[in-house]
Amino acid sequence: MKINAFGLVVFCCVFQMFLFAQTEGMVFIEGGRYLPLYGRDSTVVEVNNFNMDIYPVTNKEFEQFVAKYPKWQKSKVIKLFSDGSYLSNWKNDLELKDTENPNSPVTYVSWFAAKDYCECQGKRLPTVDEWEYVAMSDEITKDARVKPSYNEQILAWYEAPRSNENLIGESPKNVWGVYDLHGLVWEWTLDFNSVLITGESRKDVDKDSNLFCGSASVNATDLMNYAAFMRYAIRGSLNAKYSMKNLGFRCVQDINEEK
Repeated sequence: MKINAFGLVVFCCVFQMFLFAQTEGMVFIEGGRYLPLYGRDSTVVEVNNFNMDIYPVTNKEFEQFVAKYPKWQKSKVIKLFSDGSYLSNWKNDLELKDTENPNSPVTYVSWFAAKDYCECQGKRLPTVDEWEYVAMSDEITKDARVKPSYNEQILAWYEAPRSNENLIGESPKNVWGVYDLHGLVWEWTLDFNSVLITGESRKDVDKDSNLFCGSASVNATDLMNYAAFMRYAIRGSLNAKYSMKNLGFRCVQDINEEK
């Protein structure tokens, strides 16, 4: 069977994407351009290819982490990197309380702890843009934000009392194969504290103290996407040492395009 040059190129590209997707516990996310749901301008953002964890990091996985890296155990963590709630649902340095499920998302972790966890796995926390890019999909569509059902479901999740008692993977996966970006826990991002922006670029370093005031949601790209405003507001209220009941994380991994 003969394969022409074009066919060979296509085969190699598909095979490369297949290899990227085989990182254990992760899926390949093909990058692209997207318009963020929330922002003062209408800047289209470019997202590069990357791998993302299929599930949020679990209590069991974080137990293994603190056993290997004792500096993140609740009695040893430096107070500069945590608050008083850090791992408050653990009975001691190495064990969860009996009420906690090992397969639920880990919470009560600071940004510093989440960041170091990912880096120790050879990964990193996702940027806001990477997280939002993947989270805008539903089960069948990469950008489902124009669907009323998509926005209504997310808002229903956000308006309900949030709990981290649910197990990972119980909700449908999105089109990328990623679970639980909505409806389980909020998630740390690498640049969570860059969401208060103004000016001509979302990457501006200037702060706008009025951005999250009561009527600030009029700045949403589409008012149907008020859920995105809620996420940005949560991120804007965080401090890197905070630990919260409903705040967890997952990791991503850069892809070496030269492979």
